[in-house]
Parts: sequence; C-alpha cells; structure tokens
Amino acid sequence: MNDKYLSVTALSRYLKYKFDNDEHLKSVYLKGEISNFKSHTTGHFYFSIKDENSKINAIMFNTNTKKLAFMPTDGMKILVHGRISVYEATGNYQIYVDEMLEDGIGNLYIAFEQLKEKLSKEGLFDPKYKKAIPKFPERVGVITAPTGAAIKDIISTIKRRYPICEIVLFPSLVQGENAASDIVSKIKMATNYDLDVLIVGRGGGSIEDLWPFNEEIVAREIFKCHIPIISAVGHEIDFTIADFVADLRAPTPTGAAELAVPNLIDLKKHIGQLNIRLNEGILKIINYQKLYLDSIKNSFVIKNPLIMYDNKKQKIDLIIEKLNQLLKIKLDKNIDKLIFLKNNYILKNPENLYKNNRQKIENIIEKLELINPLKVLKRGYSVTYKNNKIINSIKDLSKNDNLTIKLSDGSIETKIEKVRTE
Repeated sequence: MNDKYLSVTALSRYLKYKFDNDEHLKSVYLKGEISNFKSHTTGHFYFSIKDENSKINAIMFNTNTKKLAFMPTDGMKILVHGRISVYEATGNYQIYVDEMLEDGIGNLYIAFEQLKEKLSKEGLFDPKYKKAIPKFPERVGVITAPTGAAIKDIISTIKRRYPICEIVLFPSLVQGENAASDIVSKIKMATNYDLDVLIVGRGGGSIEDLWPFNEEIVAREIFKCHIPIISAVGHEIDFTIADFVADLRAPTPTGAAELAVPNLIDLKKHIGQLNIRLNEGILKIINYQKLYLDSIKNSFVIKNPLIMYDNKKQKIDLIIEKLNQLLKIKLDKNIDKLIFLKNNYILKNPENLYKNNRQKIENIIEKLELINPLKVLKRGYSVTYKNNKIINSIKDLSKNDNLTIKLSDGSIETKIEKVRTE
C-alpha cells in the first residue's frame, strides 16, 4: 500500500522536471512591480514580481546582476526575461531572471539594439574607419551643454594637463526633442574650424536623457566628420550609439579630456629623460671617436709614414720587373716568328710558287677546253633549236616548224618541209 504514496521530495523533483522540460517555460517574458527586494552579499538579487492579482518569486544571480545599469528597488516597474522552474526545498515555482529592464524604457532599448545592429552591418563601427587621435593637438573642439559639470570638467582637465592647447566650445542642446538635430548642426559647424580633435558628449543621466546620442542622424554625422571625434556620454557604464561610431570612446567627459591631450608634466619629464639619453648618447659617440682618433694617431703607419711609402715603392718595382719580363717573352716570341717566316721556302723561292700555280692553272684550262661545247662544234657537230629549246628527238619536230641550227662560226634559220624517221 505504501508504494502508492510519493515523498514530498519525489513530487518536487517531478514537478521541477516537468517545468524544466516545458518549452513554454524555458523562455518567459514578464512585466510587473518589484516587492520584497533583497540584495545578497553574494551579489544575487532576491525579490518578487507582482501585479494587481498575482505574485511570483524571482532570483537573479550575480553573473546577470553585474550587467544591470540600475539598482532595482521596491515598487519599481520592470520587464524581465528568464525561465520558470521549481525550487525543490520549498516546492515553490519561481522565475530565474537573466535580463531586467525598467518598464517604460523597454521600447528605447529595443530601438537602441535595432539601430546598433543596422549601423554595425553597414560598417559604421568598423575599426578600419577609425581616425587616430593626434598626440599633440593645438585646438580641441567641444560639443556639449554650455553649463553643467561636463564642460567644467573638460575645460579644467585640459587646462591642467595641457594649458598650451586652445579650447573651442560649440554650445549645444544635449537633452530633449531638438537635441539630436542641434548636435548634428554643431558637428557640421565644427568642420569649418581648424580643429585637431572634437569631443562630443554630456554628463550622466537616464536613458531618456542620453537618447539624442542614440539617434541615427547623430551617428551618421559623426561617421562622416573628417575631424577625429571622442565620444564622452554619461558615466562609464553608459553606452550609446555615438560611442560605437566615434573614433574613440571615453568613459566620462573628464576621461575624454585626458584622452584628447597629453599631460604637460609627463611630457616635460619625458623630454628631460630624452635629453639625458641624448647627452649620454652624444658623450658615448665622442668618447668612441676619441678612442678611434687615438688609435689612428698611435698606429704604426702614421708614426712611420716612410715605411708605407717604401712598401709601395717595392711593390711598384716588382710590378715593373714583371712587366719587363712579360715584354721580353712577347718580343722573343715575335722574333722567333719573324725568323721562321724569313727562312720559309716560299719566301726564299717565290718563282717556284709562281711556276707551280701557273702549271695548275694551265691544267685546269685544258680540262675546261675538253668540255667546251664550241670545241665540239668545231669538229663538225651542230646544235638544233626550236623556240630556243634544244631538240633531242625527231619526235619533237613537225612539218613547217622553224628551226635554228647553231654551228661553230654562226647559225642557220630553216624550215622543215618533211619529217622522216629511219
């Protein structure tokens, strides 16, 4: 009979299993009001979310609470995302929150993420378009409200760090309906000034206060501005679209001033160190050159210059001697060749060469005479032509053909009356 009964633990585990495997409960969006809020020393948040009729317990672990830009309080209207599960120890179901927004600004966050994704895909955040911030600017432009802590912090920081730099202020609306268009107009105005860097920003505030710096027209104007821009919007935890598109983001207006100009005190120290290193370097070079000069002055050649001359003189003598030997060898060869030619048989008996060559020529002439066709004709032979072609056969002739008969001392023109074969 006891097998029918479940333990409370078994039931809680079963319910937890059902909750954890329900697809509809793995990703739940809730809105309501915070009550019984408690921030644990571990960083976890424990609270309830309620509306007019119901309430649900909630927990947000410290890995997610660190991402919040605000501190939840009782009575605050919120939007949360999380999963529903059962806490076995009490058997209560609760929501494990991973994201939380203040209700009323949820739409702004959605618009922020959508614009951020759009501009990112277009490449406006790409590092390759980021312009370098000059190391030693002469003129720094500032676009912000003309009053308030932001402009005071920027001016005081620049004057303290780098007083030789000129500051050009472009007063602008930084909050409200017309702020975005005013910021755009001031950026355009700044391009007409000879500025090295431009700071655009304001002090901290709510997301609604900072919203002009999330407007698309401001982002595009920052992107196309030829002046390097440092964004300085809100506090360190605040991020706006302007921060992503600017050439450099500063966590605060004061931080922007520190990034825009160097620290003159540090520069003086650095220049002093460089001066010391330069003097040390020059001194090392002087000492090295002095040692080099001493080594030259003490060298054997400088102290005994005639020895170097004697060595060269001896080398020249050896070269002259070698040249004379080469000339003598060449001359002896030519003398031997001349003697050989003088004793040559042909040079001593040139008439024999003439006789031999004459005899050879006469023999060649005799051979040519033997094959000369005119000699053949002189022996009574003739050559017959028809149309300037030699006739070799009776078959090439016909009656009434005109012929030319070539003899040794002339030619005969004739006409065939009859062709006869034997």
